[in-house]
Amino acid sequence: MRRGFMLSVWRGLLVCGGLAVSGCAMKPADSFTLEVDLPANFRFKSDAAYRPATGETCTLPKRRGKRPEDKVFDTLGKPVAHRVSFEVPLTERVDGCPLVLRSITFDMYAKWGERSTDIGGDFAFINVLDRLEEGRAGMPESGVQELRGRCQWLFRTVGPLHAIRKILKCNSLDGGGRLLKARAGGVLQRDQLNGKNVRMVLELMREERPYMGDNWVRFPQGWKRCFGKSQEDQFAFCRGNTTDFKPFKMPDGRECMIYPTCTE
Repeated sequence: MRRGFMLSVWRGLLVCGGLAVSGCAMKPADSFTLEVDLPANFRFKSDAAYRPATGETCTLPKRRGKRPEDKVFDTLGKPVAHRVSFEVPLTERVDGCPLVLRSITFDMYAKWGERSTDIGGDFAFINVLDRLEEGRAGMPESGVQELRGRCQWLFRTVGPLHAIRKILKCNSLDGGGRLLKARAGGVLQRDQLNGKNVRMVLELMREERPYMGDNWVRFPQGWKRCFGKSQEDQFAFCRGNTTDFKPFKMPDGRECMIYPTCTE
């Protein structure tokens, strides 16, 4: 009887071991699924930080370099919009100290041009709390909580040739789709997450805008760079002068007077 039971267990382990890469592997007992919808040519590296639970007296030693209490999730960019998914534990134990998930930081990178240096980046942040503030919505009955954000390219000029460079800016959206000042991400309540899905959805605006105010003037065909005090003035604030402009250098080497079309 015992021999037959052990043989069944052994066969089960062999079957599950052979299927681990296709879904037989068990999920962590206390975890949630993190999904991130990314625009084309976006990638990120995220850092899930675990710290002692509220009320725990243990402390983690100070470290330099790698921190075993942090977990890193990385993804590569694709030329099309896509979704990535990770299983994120809610608890960990390091050096005998029970830890809970406190936050997830996303270092996001995106390409805006063909050159290897044509890359911009921004941060997204998910804060995981013991309790949410009163009035803040928690996990929906569907078991999927969406954190929506919107990214936009901001353009500017740099250097004596006034070369175009772009900066990525990503902010959260409220439930009505209105842009907030807070960076992309959101706030979650830890005890609502086990077995659930959290989906961070990032969209990219097609329209770009200037990185700083009072540097560019908008026309029907695009934006013109204010002249400033002289051709060499790299800051070149308009200061009310909306008739004198200076050329700038596009990433492909063209010298233009209007962005982004180069044609008036």
